[in-house]
Amino acid sequence: MTTSDFQSPLFFERNRVFRVYEGGKLFHDFFGDEAVDGNLPEEWIASKVKALNKEMRGPDEGLSRIRGEETTFASLLASNPGEMTNGNGFDILVKILDSAVRLPAQTHPDPEFSRKHFASNHGKTECWVILATRPGAKLFFGFKQGVTETDLRLAVRNGEQPGDAFPVLLQEVEANSGDVWLIPARVAHAIGAGCLILEVQEPTDFTIQPERWCDRYRLSDQEMYLGLDKEVALGCFDLEQAGPSVLARGRKEAKVDEENNDYRKEVLISFKDTPCFAVNRYRVKTSCALQNLAVYVVTSGEGELASLAGTSKVKKGAYFFVPFAAHGVTIHTKEGMELIECLPPVQVKTI
Repeated sequence: MTTSDFQSPLFFERNRVFRVYEGGKLFHDFFGDEAVDGNLPEEWIASKVKALNKEMRGPDEGLSRIRGEETTFASLLASNPGEMTNGNGFDILVKILDSAVRLPAQTHPDPEFSRKHFASNHGKTECWVILATRPGAKLFFGFKQGVTETDLRLAVRNGEQPGDAFPVLLQEVEANSGDVWLIPARVAHAIGAGCLILEVQEPTDFTIQPERWCDRYRLSDQEMYLGLDKEVALGCFDLEQAGPSVLARGRKEAKVDEENNDYRKEVLISFKDTPCFAVNRYRVKTSCALQNLAVYVVTSGEGELASLAGTSKVKKGAYFFVPFAAHGVTIHTKEGMELIECLPPVQVKTI
């Protein structure tokens, strides 16, 4: 790729990733995929992360590839740091996922835990933007007030058999389209059946999930504890993240940051909420200039993306990366459209 290629948005090949849980039917309305559930329920967007799967479908499963190229997004970040990110890196992973079943109760490490046990500077704080739901969709978030170490270990023991021994320790909430949640590292949680979610997270695939069963699938110890001793892994759960207060901190309300005749910008997750990423929503009426060094996902409507490379039609389900070196990237629409903007932790001023 030449220098001029980095002055315009980069599009990607589709990147559905294997998971042990089933889902993906709701991808039909979002991406236009076949309306069936299976074991490819996640689309990884602008990913430089390899999936931690028991059996990999390929050595690079999880890594995003540039559309029409053999080049991976990770290799472009490494070989062209100035043009891509001004040398600041791009330390987020964006996903679209659809759950047909309840995922195992789980938690994710913070950077301190990751440095000690996984030789990584990144944990896995994440956020969820609920895009659509099936009937009865639920989320599980934080322990119920008063859950103890004894309760946790008893649930893990009982979780050797299929059932809900672990989720009964968690607070259950309805999942509704438009809801936004911030899930800090070490908070116990689970995605229930029937949720189409845009997820922004730190760039890892580290998950501690001490339930032996994911619906009909029996997890191995490696899939549950990532090679750690069970007691060490269970120490990743923060029992203090419990009760109504954790729900109040996790649920986020959109805040209007800017509004004019052309668009409205809403802040969903700010850098005050977490240093790991920021997430904004643009409701575009006619046109809007896009910030460089960000990932964009079109969540409704259609329009035209303009840059030095010319114009490209985009619609619901499209996603792209705007490099640091890009100039004058704008979106135009006649009927209205909505975009989610996903920003990495280190930000620089727009050129």
